[in-house]
Amino acid sequence: MVSQLINEFDTLGLYFGLAGIFFFIGMAIQDVLKKGDVPKFGRFIVWLVLFLGCSGFIAKGLIQVFWQGAGVA
Repeated sequence: MVSQLINEFDTLGLYFGLAGIFFFIGMAIQDVLKKGDVPKFGRFIVWLVLFLGCSGFIAKGLIQVFWQGAGVA
């Protein structure tokens, strides 16, 4: 029981950590694009990919935890 709970938090922490890393890399790219002559549409695409990537990692982590809790995975 406790071992399963630790594994669930491990999985959730992994995916939240990946989302954080993805976010900080995206923010660094955004900062570089701000300094250059990049149109606003290009920065919008970076924000869109950044949002989808972070939300994808978070969703994957939550789904994995719920599936492990239900005994599916």
